[in-house]
Amino acid sequence: MSDETVRVPTGADLTRTIRMSRRLNAPPERVSRAWSEPDELSRWLPDRVEGGLAVGARTVLAWEDHRAWWEVLEERSGELFLFRRAWLQDERLVTTVRVTFQPAGYGTLLELEEGPFPLDRPGVLDAWAEAIGGWS
Repeated sequence: MSDETVRVPTGADLTRTIRMSRRLNAPPERVSRAWSEPDELSRWLPDRVEGGLAVGARTVLAWEDHRAWWEVLEERSGELFLFRRAWLQDERLVTTVRVTFQPAGYGTLLELEEGPFPLDRPGVLDAWAEAIGGWS
């Protein structure tokens, strides 16, 4: 192994975004409710949701070992759920998550995009990797 420092080329873009698509066997309105209604969201993501998921609301998602907030920016039933969330203990990284729902045959095409993750900032590479694993 070499002790040489790896240098990133000047002007290289170190900002990353997560993008994923999934086809689900449920109509868009049903899939949308799984994101926008606290009881539905807590069936698949956090242990519990503290507060509502209305536009403008800052909601706390709670797991056994940690808590995180979401701030809902926009919601159109069966079409879009857009929110911000904080990463890192000091919340110095906040990303935006855009989830869209499109009819696809008898089901839904869900597309999710989250970012930006500026990888040149301390702790962000780990947050990006955690987000990839979590959404997978």
